Amino acid sequence: MSDLQSIRPERTHLDVWDRAARSAFAARIGVSDEKLRKSIRMVGSRITTLSSHLKI
Repeated sequence: MSDLQSIRPERTHLDVWDRAARSAFAARIGVSDEKLRKSIRMVGSRITTLSSHLKI
């Protein structure tokens, strides 16, 4: 396997149903899980859109 095949592609969306992934993302960006869930309902689960919406 080449080095490029072993690199995992960067994720574009947050798995909103995975509580651990959601909590880890909320902690990494410094917001509460509640605020993150509200933002997901407003703008969707795309990581770049969430980051922009939360002004990170």
